[in-house]
Amino acid sequence: MPTPERVILAEPGAAGSLRRTAVSHLGLRVPDVASTTDFYGRVLGLVPHDDLPGGGRRLGWGSGHHVLDLLPGEAGLDHIAFEVRDPDGLAGLEKRLTAAGHHVSTLDEAYLTEAVTGEPGLVCTDPDGNTVHFHGPVRRGGEHAADTGRRPVKYQHVTLSTRDVAAMAEFYVGIAGFRISDQLADGRFAWLRSDRDHHTLAVVAGGRPGQLDHYSYDLAEWADFKAWCDRLTDEGVDVVWGPGRHGPGNNLFVFFDDPAGNHVELSAEMEKFHDDRVTYVPRRWDPVPRSVNLWGGQLASWRTTSEGQ
Repeated sequence: MPTPERVILAEPGAAGSLRRTAVSHLGLRVPDVASTTDFYGRVLGLVPHDDLPGGGRRLGWGSGHHVLDLLPGEAGLDHIAFEVRDPDGLAGLEKRLTAAGHHVSTLDEAYLTEAVTGEPGLVCTDPDGNTVHFHGPVRRGGEHAADTGRRPVKYQHVTLSTRDVAAMAEFYVGIAGFRISDQLADGRFAWLRSDRDHHTLAVVAGGRPGQLDHYSYDLAEWADFKAWCDRLTDEGVDVVWGPGRHGPGNNLFVFFDDPAGNHVELSAEMEKFHDDRVTYVPRRWDPVPRSVNLWGGQLASWRTTSEGQ
């Protein structure tokens, strides 16, 4: 099995790298849409944007694009979505997916809100069978206008659990056009970027295919972390990992769980990459807990050493 490093070093950027692509929103299946909606409103300041067919609810910052699609069902991942701002990025992506034998369909209009601009989006599945949406630029009027002690700045990245990190990295790098920023030396964790942020997507070995490991929101700065840990305590929400600082990405972190058991990260000070000015080589970190948390301490409670850090 090829390692993620081999994937990117074989043909770096050959597929047509995406450099202005960010996470757009996340689709989650939850057993109780109403209580989960209340949780995200009370804890993170998300408000309902629209009702979705079948009893779902779309949440966001009150203006601009939405952040979460909450859909009724057994707890799990429904879809991930990315905003593509590269010129002709969607057209090029569709050609690469089709040439590689992947089925591509047009994104349902239900997901193309008035906050999405540009050409229609597309839908495909990755090697683990995760449904992936790619669409044009979104209006982000609800971001960067928050009381950062009461609400995160933005939805920042998603991390997927997989049994085949190499295959997932090969798809997202070799076909979708992401780049690898960092990886564990044993190949069990890879962090992928598609804009200046160190990662918009990561894949970690463990669990089962199609499982969400966690997803993350940005906080403005270190000073916010104390306020947010106190805020979570006031809301009766336990911190399940952190505070700490990741080695890959160098970002600060703290984790908690939503009512459906999804692991939610609050992060700040993410490392920035400047691919238009510098040629980067993917870094290899020792596969030990201190690489993932430079401050030491235990691994995340939902992972074990055998599942990757």
